[in-house]
Amino acid sequence: MTTVTQSTGRRPQVVIIGSGFGGLFAAQRLKKAPVDVTLVAKTSHHLFQPLLYQVATGILSEGEIAPATREILRDQDNARVVLGEVTDIDLTARTVTSTVLGRTTVHPYDELIVAAGAGQSYFGNDQFAEFAPGMKSIDDALELRGRIFGAFELAELATDPGEIDRLLTFVVVGAGPTGVEMAGQIAELARRTLRKDFRRIDPTSARVILLDAAPKVLPPFVDKLGQKAHRQLNEIGVEVQLGAMVTDVDADGIVVKDGDGHERRIHAATKIWAAGVQASPLGKILGDQSGAAVDRAGRISVQDDLTLPGHPEVHVVGDMISLKRLPGVAQVAIQGGKFAADAVRARIAGRPTAPEFTYFDKGSMATISRFHAVADTWKFQFGGFLAWVLWLVVHVMYQVGFKNRFTTVIHWAVSFLGRGRSQRTATQQQVYGRLALEELGADFEVSKTGGQRHLGEPVDVTGRDSA
Repeated sequence: MTTVTQSTGRRPQVVIIGSGFGGLFAAQRLKKAPVDVTLVAKTSHHLFQPLLYQVATGILSEGEIAPATREILRDQDNARVVLGEVTDIDLTARTVTSTVLGRTTVHPYDELIVAAGAGQSYFGNDQFAEFAPGMKSIDDALELRGRIFGAFELAELATDPGEIDRLLTFVVVGAGPTGVEMAGQIAELARRTLRKDFRRIDPTSARVILLDAAPKVLPPFVDKLGQKAHRQLNEIGVEVQLGAMVTDVDADGIVVKDGDGHERRIHAATKIWAAGVQASPLGKILGDQSGAAVDRAGRISVQDDLTLPGHPEVHVVGDMISLKRLPGVAQVAIQGGKFAADAVRARIAGRPTAPEFTYFDKGSMATISRFHAVADTWKFQFGGFLAWVLWLVVHVMYQVGFKNRFTTVIHWAVSFLGRGRSQRTATQQQVYGRLALEELGADFEVSKTGGQRHLGEPVDVTGRDSA
């Protein structure tokens, strides 16, 4: 690597794909390295995904959990941030291709770190997404915020008791940490925050149903914590229905099949999908070129040092990898990103790299309701108020920047010590914008690229001279 760099007269080019935990921590780890870093991501922010449900339920604003990546890296002179969705990786030519609104950019690299993460999986039923948004992006959270608060507004206008019941029924699919936290917060929203805000309806009568095909709540946790979470959910009014597999979702409700094979329908206006993940499609692209196996969830089988077979210059980290049954949590991405960055530094310096990535499991936590959480840390498993305080401390620590930490604590105090939620604003565009964009498809790109006006290239039809 050093020889090539000297012969070309440039510093090694490191391309990082993704601005999540893995990508961001890898970039920061390379701050003082003699390299030029290009971080390519399809969003301009770093998303603190574990707190998305608090945006959806009005506790936090999107800015508090999604600071601008450029702002985070503005003092890192060797790092450049590029907006674009990566559509191709050429391992032979060592290039990464990204596009945004019709603009295509090719990024050459000497070292590559792929941390593109994972999206929501509907287990082959992608049509469910129209009626049951997932919890993987800011767009998802804002859309759900509009649907959740909008359901109460529409119920206040309704006169038919059956329609009111449908509007005040919320179904969360998936009893993992995300589903448990979301169901708990909707229940608290209805029973505490909105209790006195309406005149014709009683928000405390809202049904919150948590579904899962698994036989227990919080499958990744030990049984006693799952049982504790189950009891606490019941105490705050969440109906937990296990062994229930979703077979259909539409605008008016959801169809589930119980363990005995019986199918039943739940009438609900608001459905939230928190079950299953699918790794970035870049995993398949890498697998096809390197020969590495890719599993059904799109995760690629990497070597012990997180590299691809035959490509020591390519590291894959986070939710995209299949290695030693590592969990899909932020700590795996953070530690993997740092490990990959250290390997890049060693290769550039001509030193041997670490032969194996070792994950240090710091434990798992999930909140259930105000003052209640469960924690599985090291050799200790416990729940209740102490676990809740620990959850708060850990999540504040991993917030990026003092400003975000400070405002997050203030909003938590307002919501958890009081009854208010300061982020209840929702618009029709947030609720229906995603569906409208999907219907426009490629036509939206043509009309909004602002590209050059040459024959055969996209033409801007907005009529603005600036285009």
